[in-house]
Amino acid sequence: MSSPLSEQEIAKFTEAVAIANIPTLLMTLVQMTGERHWLEPPYRPARSVGLGDNDTGGLPDDIQAEIRAATLKAILAWRAGKPLAIDEPSPAMLVEMLSVAMGEEVPAHYGRFTSELFGHRPVPQDKVTVPPGFHVVVIGSGVSGICAAVNLKAAGIPFTVIEKNDSVGGVWRENHYPGAGVDTPNHLYSFSFAKYDWPMYFALRDDLHTYLKHVAAEFELYPYIRLNTRVQKAVYDEKAQGWTVTVQNADGQTEVLNANVVISAAGIFNPPVWPKIKGLETFEGPCFHTAEWRDDVDLTDKRVAIIGNGASCMQIGPEIQHKVKSLTIFQRSPHWAAPFPQFRKQVPEAMRFLFNEVPLYQAWYRVKLGWTINDRVHATLQKDPDWPYKDRSLNATNDAHRAYFTRYIKEELGDRQDLLPKVLPTYPPFGKRMLMDNGWYRMLRNERVQLVEERISHVDAHAVHTEDGVAHEADVLVIATGFDVLNFVNTYEIVGRGGQTLHEAWEGDNAKAYLGTVVPNFPNLFVMYGPNLQPGHGGSLIVVVEMQMRFIMDMLRQMNAQQVAAVECRPEVHAEYNRKVDEAHANMVWSHPGMTTYYRNDRGRIVVNGPFLNVDFYEMTRQAKLEEFVLEPRSA
Repeated sequence: MSSPLSEQEIAKFTEAVAIANIPTLLMTLVQMTGERHWLEPPYRPARSVGLGDNDTGGLPDDIQAEIRAATLKAILAWRAGKPLAIDEPSPAMLVEMLSVAMGEEVPAHYGRFTSELFGHRPVPQDKVTVPPGFHVVVIGSGVSGICAAVNLKAAGIPFTVIEKNDSVGGVWRENHYPGAGVDTPNHLYSFSFAKYDWPMYFALRDDLHTYLKHVAAEFELYPYIRLNTRVQKAVYDEKAQGWTVTVQNADGQTEVLNANVVISAAGIFNPPVWPKIKGLETFEGPCFHTAEWRDDVDLTDKRVAIIGNGASCMQIGPEIQHKVKSLTIFQRSPHWAAPFPQFRKQVPEAMRFLFNEVPLYQAWYRVKLGWTINDRVHATLQKDPDWPYKDRSLNATNDAHRAYFTRYIKEELGDRQDLLPKVLPTYPPFGKRMLMDNGWYRMLRNERVQLVEERISHVDAHAVHTEDGVAHEADVLVIATGFDVLNFVNTYEIVGRGGQTLHEAWEGDNAKAYLGTVVPNFPNLFVMYGPNLQPGHGGSLIVVVEMQMRFIMDMLRQMNAQQVAAVECRPEVHAEYNRKVDEAHANMVWSHPGMTTYYRNDRGRIVVNGPFLNVDFYEMTRQAKLEEFVLEPRSA
């Protein structure tokens, strides 16, 4: 029996519901009361436009007030002990409810996927019986490694996580430059099994790193993690039907670990890439990559030059513009950036209270975010063969996006329309990574800031020289040229069956994997965040990682249930899957010839992004199909 609510608690709920998101309140109300009339007019929200939350639902004030009053009553009754009227909506009902919440039709097959997006799901606790000595080695303790560890521990499978750094967190441990943060709403960029009290709608680096450390602590993972230990090589032993993993600890000593299964969770945003610029090593001031930010370098009143203008530069520039004496940014090509109304927006204390105290509200908010940024834009990234303006856009909708983003850029530039030719891309929207605008265009209006289009010819002790003969003097040089993302799993060597290395199998920068996860000739190796898995059309990488891990766990369950020691993807299955990947990409924006992008290798093949809808990838990975693998029984 629940204890009665205090007046203070009732006041907090009242304050929160008064400012909460109407479509999310509606879904909470329906599930708490079971009253379906809330899904009908006049309560149906208008369609959500763009990436905003649609807080009012486009409804009249009196209807909003009625919804808020009914939801507050339902929440207080629930807190007083009344059970949910609909504890677990069916997939069909979830689709119906989400369609109402978004003001648009959600296809029927999104039911199961939507159910998985709910942010209050516990990790499956069904145990997997493994033979004595069975062990899994997980390489890396970032997002993917933590996800793997949580699932393995819940299933009772012995494992060890190897981490080269002194802390968990991966990319969010390593990247701590000014303004570093996530461009996915963090209520979606979080594990479904580990909700969190987020202070901002789009978290900055420190909050993200803290979250990952919190998850590692909450799930008691630290006893399984070996920090300050670097993997040098993993070699498959055909006779032993497993892997030998050579590691080096902080004092330089090496050790060989035996593993039945290896899960590579090293990610793709490492190591950093340095540009090949003549004389770069002769620069006499501080010179460092964004991924190796120098906290000991004070930028106050310094002449700062940044080489590269991608995501990290877009975050750094606006952050330091008023501190430096001057800021010179060397741009290789312009990029599209979407309005970012929730940039630096704090989650109000009342809303944090509601998120924490009513998990159902947070779950529906997460699901709504999922539909907004997951697959909604996918259809607009397909080429229309009859579209007459193929140089600038793909189809009519994509052209409308171009017009919208162009208007936005012009508005942000204000009286500096002279900058428009420099910053307006000629290629279609979404052709390169769509960035979130945190004041980039307004920053360019700052008289201290200069955007340089000319190619760099060389660097000397005190300046960056461009091909037009201009010397751009600088005290500090920041390299913002990204990472070696095309060469997957490149921080250690993997040797598979017959002595073939993974680097050889992938021809360097031409990585392919079935479901982005498994590769022929590499039995019992699973690659997290592998090739063709980045959700370039939209979505949360953490959602993709959880889908991968669900597939891996199902494979481990089936392997051990059927006394299988080794599984290896069949070559024909691998080849057919990647044929479909390439075929789908051929009709998508990332194969457009009008730009360069890190998604694409030198042969023109899309290696990083996935071409499939998130819902389709969910169905592909929901269960492992042993018939797609060569199976080796356990040897005597």
